[in-house]
Amino acid sequence: MGVGTIARNALRPGYFSEMARKVYLAGRYGERERDAGRRWAERHAEDLDGWCRARDPDLWDASLQFAARMREDAQPRADALRAAGIHLGGGGCYPLLHFLVRRHRPEVVLETGVGAGWSSRAMLAALDENGGGHLYSSDFPVFRHEEPERHIGCLVPPYLYPRWTLHVRGDRRNLGPILAGLARDGTRPQLLHYDSDKRRGARAECMRRVGPALAPNAVVVMDDINDDLFFAELVAGRSDVGVFWFEGKYLGVVGA
Repeated sequence: MGVGTIARNALRPGYFSEMARKVYLAGRYGERERDAGRRWAERHAEDLDGWCRARDPDLWDASLQFAARMREDAQPRADALRAAGIHLGGGGCYPLLHFLVRRHRPEVVLETGVGAGWSSRAMLAALDENGGGHLYSSDFPVFRHEEPERHIGCLVPPYLYPRWTLHVRGDRRNLGPILAGLARDGTRPQLLHYDSDKRRGARAECMRRVGPALAPNAVVVMDDINDDLFFAELVAGRSDVGVFWFEGKYLGVVGA
């Protein structure tokens, strides 16, 4: 998992440019807006439990129960990965994602950033409970690890695979084919979960490409909004916005 692994992955077709871009973005944006983003999120944050109960208390209880069962089942595998030195980052706010998918019943969900698959599993399970819908996910392997693709979404159980299409070449390469395929089918994402590259430029590029393809009144969930002011600017002037604290970070919801 050292320099040799990174070098071998960089030599794989299509990997080097994406790896270099991520390093460039990390250096360019750094901590520039982090303080301002956190202050904005702190001012606008509200209680997640109260927000969900105000919309559907029974469904929120069911989503919390699902999240508890999922944690019990998936945590040993996640712990084993960390013990082996495989760090895929934390999950998104999976109780909320399960709740939103159950409540809004989207036919198409688009997700950027998968990691071990906490959020993917929650949304896929909700689609399965709804009895319809498909999740399209975009991710890029953690290039510090050997055979990195095999870890992406490893917490998702096989019975959910039929509702899932996973692309692993990075958002720049993945989003084009995903959106083109949806356009050919005459479908549009009704829910977008953004949890990939957290830099302002990457968020802006994703919304530039995905925004026009979203269904009217689509729900957008964006993680780690305290890293910069992008989400604050995205939702300026809107009243259908929620900001919540979950496991050490802020996330934003618009359109729900």
